[in-house]
Amino acid sequence: MFWQDGQLIYNGKYKIEKYLGGGGFAVTYQAMHTKLNRRVVIKTPNISVQRDPDYPKYVERFKKEAQMLAKCCTDSHPHIVQVFDFFEADGRYCLEMQYIAGQSLWEYVQRQGALPEAEAVKYIRQIGLALVDVHKKGVLHLDVTPLNIMLNFNSAIPNSGKAVLIDFGIAGDMSPPSTFSRSFGNKAFAPYELTYKGIRHPAVDVYCLAGSLYYAITGQRPTYSFNRKYEQEELVPPKQLVPSLSDAVNQAILQGMALEAKDRPQTMEEWLNLLSSSQANLTQVILISDVGVNYQNLENLLKAGKWKAADEETTRVMLKVAKREQQGWLTYESIENFPCTDLRTIDQLWVKYSNGHFGFSVQKRIWLECGGKVDYETECSLGDRLGWRVKGSWLSGWYKYSLKAPVGHLPIPKPFHVLQKHSFFTSYASSLVSRLVNCNL
Repeated sequence: MFWQDGQLIYNGKYKIEKYLGGGGFAVTYQAMHTKLNRRVVIKTPNISVQRDPDYPKYVERFKKEAQMLAKCCTDSHPHIVQVFDFFEADGRYCLEMQYIAGQSLWEYVQRQGALPEAEAVKYIRQIGLALVDVHKKGVLHLDVTPLNIMLNFNSAIPNSGKAVLIDFGIAGDMSPPSTFSRSFGNKAFAPYELTYKGIRHPAVDVYCLAGSLYYAITGQRPTYSFNRKYEQEELVPPKQLVPSLSDAVNQAILQGMALEAKDRPQTMEEWLNLLSSSQANLTQVILISDVGVNYQNLENLLKAGKWKAADEETTRVMLKVAKREQQGWLTYESIENFPCTDLRTIDQLWVKYSNGHFGFSVQKRIWLECGGKVDYETECSLGDRLGWRVKGSWLSGWYKYSLKAPVGHLPIPKPFHVLQKHSFFTSYASSLVSRLVNCNL
């Protein structure tokens, strides 16, 4: 260790609380920002590598990590660790990052054992959504392992675990790798083309994340990709280790961990869609909420086939999630920030108890079939298909609350502020459907 517990650094701006750990290149400390009274994490190169002839190259890579992380967290993504500052103290470059109270997915599984399917998929999907955003910025993480997935829990809210992606230490852009040689990735979770050839592309992160899901569900590390490639060792299907695992999730993992990159989903969105479709096949919907909303009454109403009451309950819980109960409608901002976890729980309940006849994801699929555009022509086609528009006129209350209604007819997103007949549908197409796409429903 370089700094001691209680030591003040950077002119007293930070107080070191404890050493957290590190690898061959960098170490991390828990610290307190003395001016803001905010707990942070400080990452800095390991003092031992300062004697390495390649130390200047390590420092440049560390600076690049800071820049990439700052680029990735520009929009304050809830599932990407935030970077606050980059500075030099005691002759060492330092990266100040968000402190995440909790434990890594690796530690959590080591203590809890293999996780239930729904819980594991929830955490992995959250990281997948973060990686979609990272990839859009032209960055690859390349080390998406259970050790780099932190879980934060709110003890006051059941099922409130949130996954956050950390450690962009070996992240790279999507350009060809440089001649600077270093060992990439955790070999238990990385594809052979990364660890032994340094080849980088989005399908690398797909493999790593699928491997992390394998571990979360089975409690075991997957077979090394190098051994699969060159020693003819087989990857044990997760369903062989966990017989209760759904066929769809088992298949999503195997496709994501295909040995050759060409056989995997080529984008993170494609792989997340495999997980999304798998959730519709679950025999039980786990009533998870990021904000502590209880969905038991909604499930009871849907199970009893009380479609109108369930539609009204959907309105009630959505307003509660968005903290818009007093206003009685959702704003564009509240829709854009609506928790994907809650939206998915509501959707899964509708899909399950209507046998795929109703649900937000059903409406999104039909919207895509209508062209997937945010324009009035698409909205009219959507309204015609869903039965919200009859003979060129939008309905205003005469909806069909039965399975004889058109596919996707329910739920009806009434929490919108309706100013004129078609503005309700304009709001729907431009905001809620957009949120469904972002949440990969």
